[in-house]
Amino acid sequence: MTGLKMEKHIAQNAKKLVHFILLSAPWSVLCYYAEDLRLRVPLQVVPNQAVTNWSHRILMKLGIPNLLHDDVPDLPVDYYTCHFKANKLPWFLGSDRHETFFSSTQRHRILYEILATTPYGNPNTGQVGIERLLSEEVFTAAFPLHDGPYKMPSEELNPPQLTQRQILFHYWAQWSKWKKYQPLDHIRRYFGEKIALYFAWLGFYTGWLFPAAVVGTLVFIIGIFMMFDDIPTQEICNSGGKYQMCPLCKVCPYWNLSTICPMFQVGRLFDHGGTVFFSIFMALWSVTFLEYWKRKNATLTYRWDCYDFEDIEERPRPQFTAMAPMTTQNPITGEEEPYFPMRNRCKRIFAGSMIIIMMIAVVVMFLISIILYRAIIAVVVSRSGNFLVVASASRIASLTGSVVNLIFILILSKIYIALAHFLTKWEMHRTQTMFEDAFTFKVFIFEFINFYSSPIYIAFFKGRFVGYPGHYNKLLGIRNEDCGAGGCLIELAQELLVIMVGKQIINNVQEILIPKLKSWWHNRNNVSQRNKKGQDQIMTPLWESDYELLPYEGLFNEYLEMVLQFGFITIFVAACPLAPLFALLNNWVEIRLDAQKFVCEYRRPVAERAQGIGIWFNILEVITHLAVTSNAFLIAFTSDFLPRLYYQYTHSSNLQGYIDFSLAYAPKSYVSEYNVTCRYRAYREQSGRYSLAYWNLLAIRLGFIIAFEHVVFFIARMIDMMVPDIPEVVEIKVKREHYLAKQALAENKALIEVIDVSKPTPLAEKAP
Repeated sequence: MTGLKMEKHIAQNAKKLVHFILLSAPWSVLCYYAEDLRLRVPLQVVPNQAVTNWSHRILMKLGIPNLLHDDVPDLPVDYYTCHFKANKLPWFLGSDRHETFFSSTQRHRILYEILATTPYGNPNTGQVGIERLLSEEVFTAAFPLHDGPYKMPSEELNPPQLTQRQILFHYWAQWSKWKKYQPLDHIRRYFGEKIALYFAWLGFYTGWLFPAAVVGTLVFIIGIFMMFDDIPTQEICNSGGKYQMCPLCKVCPYWNLSTICPMFQVGRLFDHGGTVFFSIFMALWSVTFLEYWKRKNATLTYRWDCYDFEDIEERPRPQFTAMAPMTTQNPITGEEEPYFPMRNRCKRIFAGSMIIIMMIAVVVMFLISIILYRAIIAVVVSRSGNFLVVASASRIASLTGSVVNLIFILILSKIYIALAHFLTKWEMHRTQTMFEDAFTFKVFIFEFINFYSSPIYIAFFKGRFVGYPGHYNKLLGIRNEDCGAGGCLIELAQELLVIMVGKQIINNVQEILIPKLKSWWHNRNNVSQRNKKGQDQIMTPLWESDYELLPYEGLFNEYLEMVLQFGFITIFVAACPLAPLFALLNNWVEIRLDAQKFVCEYRRPVAERAQGIGIWFNILEVITHLAVTSNAFLIAFTSDFLPRLYYQYTHSSNLQGYIDFSLAYAPKSYVSEYNVTCRYRAYREQSGRYSLAYWNLLAIRLGFIIAFEHVVFFIARMIDMMVPDIPEVVEIKVKREHYLAKQALAENKALIEVIDVSKPTPLAEKAP
């Protein structure tokens, strides 16, 4: 680390001494690494840089104030930029002001690059960089310093006197700012593009949830009105002892259909024609949301100068550089870079995939265990002898099974994430983006199965392979699980609410309490020690107060939580129209919780650049396509929408007698054996064979799936074609910046590099 300035301080902790080493880089070091890292520096100020969205511009033209807009002070200036070259320094804007020419985040990147790539032992064994030293506990932490305390001093300060951190706390992290736009340019200036893009995506997603929540709430309200006028519901509630139903399990009693009146009414809130419309709406909503996020992402990455970051600027990971056995030439930059043979990486990826498959098998085993648990609990509750409890045996088994499933999900998730991180490091991915994409893919595959396996089972498999009275199918000697008295759709809605809302509540409680508990545990001795010395909190050096904050843990868990939520509100939306509303309320809280964590509770992270949200976008696209198929099958096979429609056209337009139509009689052999006549839900003849109505409905269901998918995918494709991925104004600005970068350097007598045709190297003055 030759050339760095070092300053040492010692702080007395209650149990030990803490040695602080403060590093800073002189101008010569900054220039050398700025060129090596291809940092972008300003050429000239962008004119007319007021950034507003379309709604704000419309309100301005109408003379209506935008209540969501907030006048945040010290708006960052936007520049035309190009890559830094030391021999062209005089022609960059502000190059005579060495203290401010490089931004604080750029200085942090340079220092971290030096720390991450400096060997401290044998490089061939990976003894390189600060991350390895941290893992071996040689150092306890390495972090940039915050920009002073986040709290405002007791006396009032004018906005220009506030620090960047105080601006973010006052205009972003406060709960009172929940209804204001996020100051994305300020976030980017302080935390870097990667974190700013996460908050940009989260805010964009939350804004788009609003119309989905409104439509879903209206569909739910329509269900409330339909619930009381529904003829089949009235037939069940007024049936008394007319329909004696066969037992739902081996030791369950016979029961009257009228006892499920309340549950059937609740089921009508979700199971009606409006949910079909809402499923189509959400499929098109998700496609349109992703299309417009691509445009938003292109606009932001252009404005923040990371439009082509992954192709040109991103460097190999220090860990990869240390362990790679050979080098090769980068086809884009022409520079020699470390290289790990693809054949060896494929072998490692294959081995890791086998471990992942084993973990997925563990999840499937847990799912089977939950299925057996529900069946066993239903039997135990049915034998309790309490009439009220016996009547609710199926609901009790389903609800407790959902809670147990959620606990298993959270435990397995922690174990698998640690395993996936180890495997991804072993696979030797070249860049940080490639590493994070591989890690994200592994974890999401597992989490998808972990979180969605139980809802998928309830939606598409539960109650499908039960058999009929006297000829029930069994799994491991236990009768296959049937849908509860209210049907599988209401069970699916219950499962979704338990997992989705329960997970959101647990996550938010964790995000509020755990950082505070960690901070208290970390600081309990330090605070008492300072009190003994009579030190005031304000007098504590910044490096000591920042050391007492929590370490930055990355964005992976934040993205994972939101993407799983996106899956819940799209894949199973036909069963729970209120899911977008719950997601919207959660995200309003989530934005401020995350803002407070970054501003107040975390150490300042090293600013990272990014070109988007990474592989998460591809995962969102896959979820969107799965959602179309899932909702088509959900409406066709799980809901009563198509059977009711079929009955209306073939029997009675007002659904009179629908309940009797949907129930089959137990076979005569069963009646003679048990001396009782009972009904069960199925389209079968009394002999047990499928009836003509079953085959007609099967054809209608399959036809509906094909029509639903083709119509939705066709409209989605049209939306994709009509909405350009990159706004035209951004394309023009990119071309103009290329021209201005060359023109500005040419006008200032920049040297023209000669390109060797056989070994082309990029022009340094060329701005990507």
